[in-house]
Amino acid sequence: MQKQKTLASEFSLKGKGLHTGLNINVTFKPAQENHGYKIKRIDLEGQPVIDASAENVTNTQRGTVLSKGDVQVSTVEHALAALYAWGIDNCLIEVDAPEIPILDGSARFFSENIEKAGITEQNAPKDFYIVRHKIEVKDEKTGSSLIILPDDKFSINVLIEFDSPVLSNQYASLTSISEFPKEIASSRTFVFVREIEMLLQNNLIKGGDLDNAIVIYDKKMEQADMNRIADTLGLPHVNVKEFGYVNDKPLVFPNEPARHKLIDVIGDLALIGKPIKGHVIATRPGHKINNQLARLIRKDIKINDIQPPIYNIDANPVMDINRIRELLPHRYPFLLVDKIIEIGGDYIVGIKNVTVNEPFFQGHFPQEPVMPGVFLVESMAQTGGLLVLNSVDEPDRYSTYFMKIDGVKFRQKVVPGDTLIFRLQLLAPMRRGISTMKGYVFVGEKIVCEAEFMAQIIKNK
Repeated sequence: MQKQKTLASEFSLKGKGLHTGLNINVTFKPAQENHGYKIKRIDLEGQPVIDASAENVTNTQRGTVLSKGDVQVSTVEHALAALYAWGIDNCLIEVDAPEIPILDGSARFFSENIEKAGITEQNAPKDFYIVRHKIEVKDEKTGSSLIILPDDKFSINVLIEFDSPVLSNQYASLTSISEFPKEIASSRTFVFVREIEMLLQNNLIKGGDLDNAIVIYDKKMEQADMNRIADTLGLPHVNVKEFGYVNDKPLVFPNEPARHKLIDVIGDLALIGKPIKGHVIATRPGHKINNQLARLIRKDIKINDIQPPIYNIDANPVMDINRIRELLPHRYPFLLVDKIIEIGGDYIVGIKNVTVNEPFFQGHFPQEPVMPGVFLVESMAQTGGLLVLNSVDEPDRYSTYFMKIDGVKFRQKVVPGDTLIFRLQLLAPMRRGISTMKGYVFVGEKIVCEAEFMAQIIKNK
C-alpha cells in the first residue's frame, strides 16, 4: 500500500515575481498527514491559510491565482506541479508576497530543491482519485478540450496549436510521472512579442525578462516598438529581423513550449487534492479550462466520496477460500467471504459472489430474492475479522468477536448475480486486542451498505 509523503526538511527559494516584479521569498515546509497543499502569506498577520483547491481559484489570466477572503497568491502552478510529481501529498508553502517567484519560468528549481530536501513517507495511506469513466471539458470558441480516461497510473498527452509561423503545432507526453524531473521540469513558460504590450497594460508581467520566459517573435514589428517594450521591461534593445525565438539561451527541448503546457496541466490538476490514476489528453490547454476539469473532478469526488476498490478478476487472490477457512471458524451456510484480493496494514478488500443458491433466498423472499441486510453486515464483519487476524502472529490461534456495530446504512438491495466488494479500514491502531473499523459494501461503483465495527481479538483456549 502506498503511503502519503511530505518533505523531510524545509527549503526556501528567492526570486522575482512575474506580475509584481517584487523580490520574493518562498519556503516549503513539511506538514502532517492529510494536510494537503496549503499556502500562507507570512507578510499578512492573522490572515487565513489558503487551501490549494480548485474551488479557491479566482483568476487564470496568466497563471493560476488562489484566494481566501482578501488574501491571494498567484503563479502557484509550477510549484504544485513539482510537489505532485515527487508524490508529496502534504506541504505548507509560506510566501511573503502575493505570488510565488517565477524563477526561470519553469518548475526546475522547485523540483531540484524537493529532491535535495528529501521526502518522508507518512503513516496515512495515499488516497488516489481513480478515474472510472470519461470526463471531458470543451471550449467551443477556442477549440480547447481536456479529456481524462481510466488508466492504472497517471499519464498525460498535450497538443498545443497557435496561429504562428514559429510555433504552430507541438506535442508532448508524459507516460510516467517519474520522468518529470528530467524530461519536463526545466521547460520554461513562453510569450509572444505581440502579446507583451497587452500584458503590460494589464500589470501581468512586470517581472518578465529573457531569463524567465521564452520570447517568440512571429509578427513583424517596428524596431521602435520593440525598443519601447524593452525599455518598459528594463531589458537591453534587441535588433530582430527574422522570426523566431528572441532569447540568447537555446531551447532546452525542441518542443519546450508544449512541455511547459504539460507542467501547467499537472499543476492545475494538483488542485483536486489527490493523486490521479488516469490518462489526460489536453488539446490547446490553458489555466481556465484546466481548472474547469479540476472542478469537475472535485465534484465527482464529493458525489462519490468513497471510491470502490478496483477488482481485477484475473489477479490471484491474496487469500483464497482455503486460507479463509483456516482463519475463520464459520462454515456453510454462514461463511460469507469467497476471497481476499488486497490487504494492507490498516485495510482489507474482500469479495463475495451472490448466487440464487444461497439458502436465505428460500425465504427472503421467494418471489423477489433479496439478500438480508444482516448478512451484508456479517459479511463485512468476517472480512474485518480477517484484517485483524492478519495483524497478529499465529493468527490461527485467535478468534475475533464483534462487540459493537454502529451507523449501519443500507443504500440499495443486493440480488442474485451481484458481486459484493468489501472494503474495511481501521479507524485507529489496535490497542489491547480491541480494534475499530469502518466498512463498505460495493456492487459495481455503488455503495450498498456501510457500518462501523468494534471488535476484540481473543486467544483460543
